[in-house]
Order: sequence, then C-alpha cells, then structure tokens
Amino acid sequence: MTDAVRLLTDENFNGTILRGLIRRLPNLDVVRVQDVGLRNADDPVILEWAANENRILLTHDVATITFYAYERINRGLFMAGVIEVIATAPIGQILEDLELLILCSEPGEYSNRVIFVPLP
Repeated sequence: MTDAVRLLTDENFNGTILRGLIRRLPNLDVVRVQDVGLRNADDPVILEWAANENRILLTHDVATITFYAYERINRGLFMAGVIEVIATAPIGQILEDLELLILCSEPGEYSNRVIFVPLP
C-alpha cells in the first residue's frame, strides 16, 4: 500500500469492534466523530467531513447513512467511501473482514462506494 486507509467511525459504532481492530492494526489511522467535534451531527454533515478529510466512514447505520451516501454519489459529490458493518454479525468475522479490507486494498478503491461487512 502506498497510502494508508483512513477511517472515521460514527457516534454509535461498536467500541468493542473498534478496540479489536486497533489491537490487530495498531498503526491504523482512525478517528471517531466524537473526537472531531461531530457528536450529534446530521449524517450529511458527517459524510461531508469524511469526504473533505478523505476518510472512509465505518458505521452500523444501514438505514440513513446508506441513503445519504447514495444521495451524495448521485449528486456527483465525492465520498471516500462507507463501510456498513452489520451489527448483528459475529464480531470475529467483522474484525477479520475489516482487517482484510484495510490491509489488502488502496484507499481510492472505496471512493463513491458503499461496502457491507461481513463480506459475502
């Protein structure tokens, strides 16, 4: 990888998953919306911030984030990407799939895409 994948987690992202991911990838470039002044921000604001910072959003919010992500894409606005993590999936599988995605891809591969984890 020439560039590292940069991530942003939304406010309600599972802390156990985040900690597990950081344990597996200690050099991971990840911030939480709470850490950048976006607590309680609307989804479009979070997606805009993530786009400006070139960060892929990790979220469990399949209902609204997905809608706003596709709306951005349809309007021709840049989006670094969204990874929708299905909250009811086994945490071990989620961690394995996220680690695989982060280690085996380039950041630009996620631009204007919504990816679901666990992987099919």
